[in-house]
Amino acid sequence: MTIRFTPIPTETVRAYQAGGGDANGQIPERHISDGGGNPCRHCLRMIPAGAPMLILAHRPFPAPQPYAEMGPIFLCADPCAAGSGAGLPDVLASPDYILRGYGADHRIVYGTGAVISTADIPAQAAARLADDRVAYVHVRSARNNCYQVRIDRG
Repeated sequence: MTIRFTPIPTETVRAYQAGGGDANGQIPERHISDGGGNPCRHCLRMIPAGAPMLILAHRPFPAPQPYAEMGPIFLCADPCAAGSGAGLPDVLASPDYILRGYGADHRIVYGTGAVISTADIPAQAAARLADDRVAYVHVRSARNNCYQVRIDRG
């Protein structure tokens, strides 16, 4: 099975970059990247040192509900091109991540969550997506549970 890494939609990112409210209704905070691990969830690259960035609360689900986790993310403050593809994106630079499958109802499919080594993410995501109950997979930080990227059938 082929998979693709899906960034936060461009229209959502452009609204944040234009000062639109985040998942808490707050204007995204503007900061300067120190280059030390600020992954943009749109271009799927690390934000380089000295570049402007946004910090905001994001909910990668279509509507609030008990399983719709929300948390902090980084984005490039200036427009960037959406990243995607079958290969591991640059933002996945830690040794391991949480992988979790979600159904078409955007709720966790129990039994699909685990901490996975970064190198194993493509194969493990494909295995989860082979389950008809799983509509998509999220990759989250194994340390802070922050949303990283969505994985879809490719």
